[in-house]
Amino acid sequence: MIAATLYRGDVVENTHAAHVAVVDAHGRLVHAFGDPHRVTLPRSAAKPAQALAVIETGALERFGFSEEDLALMCGSHSSEPRHIERARAMLAKAQASESDLRCGGHPPISDAVHRDWIKRDFTPTAVCSNCSGKHAGMLAGARAMGTSLDGYHLPGHPLQAHVKRTLAHALDLPDDAVQWAIDGCNLPTPAFALERLARLYVKIAAAQEGSALARIHRAMTSHPGLVAGEGRFCTLLMQAFGGALVGKTGADASYGIGVRHEQGALGIAVKVEDGNTAVLNAVVVHVLDLLGIGTQQQRDALAAFRNPVVRNTMGVPTGHLDVRFTLHNHQQ
Repeated sequence: MIAATLYRGDVVENTHAAHVAVVDAHGRLVHAFGDPHRVTLPRSAAKPAQALAVIETGALERFGFSEEDLALMCGSHSSEPRHIERARAMLAKAQASESDLRCGGHPPISDAVHRDWIKRDFTPTAVCSNCSGKHAGMLAGARAMGTSLDGYHLPGHPLQAHVKRTLAHALDLPDDAVQWAIDGCNLPTPAFALERLARLYVKIAAAQEGSALARIHRAMTSHPGLVAGEGRFCTLLMQAFGGALVGKTGADASYGIGVRHEQGALGIAVKVEDGNTAVLNAVVVHVLDLLGIGTQQQRDALAAFRNPVVRNTMGVPTGHLDVRFTLHNHQQ
């Protein structure tokens, strides 16, 4: 279903279909738009569940990983110096090296970092990957399990078998109900119904203090700059809501949000069909507006992402994005 329309002047240039699922603290679907059961590859929005599997190996305690390290494990970072330095420190703690990583270097998500790299003629290596924190955590998890670091990224490795079981359990699904493919960073990546992503995030928001999911919530909300980076949507979103909301994007326009709420936690999942990130961010803000999450001031901290104006290379406004849909009550 069409969720957003991009105008150039008064002419429709593009339309964008999206799907939204909202679940309550019991995992029941309460609001939806489009198809809340669409089988979705959440990509990096699944990182908290992958980090949960690493926590369960005992790796954080064994190697002295900090809350900040856990935040980076859950993040898709901007390859800022603080991110790369922390990933290297995590490898050192786990008695691993950059050569053990099976992710590849790539241009950074941050435009500012990219310009800096170009000026310095810098060639990114594996530790510069936006997923290097996740991979460093996986290496630590493999070592804590007493398995080989070689092939830690392969679907048949004992660590990945553990990750698959952990993720399915977190989604309240049998192991064989989750489909798997290979992510951009070379690790297995799951696919499942969109409403199950919302269910994962409501569990993170509602987790009891001291539990592994509560540790993930605290790490991400306390260190949002390590989950994304300067000026990034995930970072600004969690900063705006001051610990009441945890959010994580995934490549090709998926998003998971867990909200702590007086009337009970909520989980929100969004998928934009054409993979447009600007549309995704605008849709997420629109959903927060529709649900009245937080205060108007908190939501307005994200105003730059709400129906953004499009400008050409001379800075002249040429159009705008218009997100316009309502959520339907959907009790099951």
